[in-house]
Amino acid sequence: MTEASVQIDEKIAKLGDWRGATLSRVRALIHEAVPEVVEEVKWMGTPVFSHKGIICTGETYKSHVKLTFLKGASVSDPAGLFNSSLDGNARRAIDIREGEELDAKAFKELIRAAAALNSAPKKRAKAPA
Repeated sequence: MTEASVQIDEKIAKLGDWRGATLSRVRALIHEAVPEVVEEVKWMGTPVFSHKGIICTGETYKSHVKLTFLKGASVSDPAGLFNSSLDGNARRAIDIREGEELDAKAFKELIRAAAALNSAPKKRAKAPA
């Protein structure tokens, strides 16, 4: 277990409420979707889930758990899970409030799509003629 994984475990335990349970559940779904995912902790203790680049972050607030996909605007979301940060050119997020259920199958598909985007060959800008 990595140091980051231990820190995320501690964060979940410290929350001790529905937010910790929600973060724990989405973390498990992320690992099911992309077993080789890497856990990191950045930006003042924020859990980060990566595979060849950041897939998403798992932020906790008083009223919700926010899963921010850094390249979410480029990821297909046929189930319409993204419900926050919809105006930007890059990021998209899923806000989960107490009592809300996340569609596990659709979420895992979204995680796989975000990981695949990180693995896709980078498009190179054409040199001026």
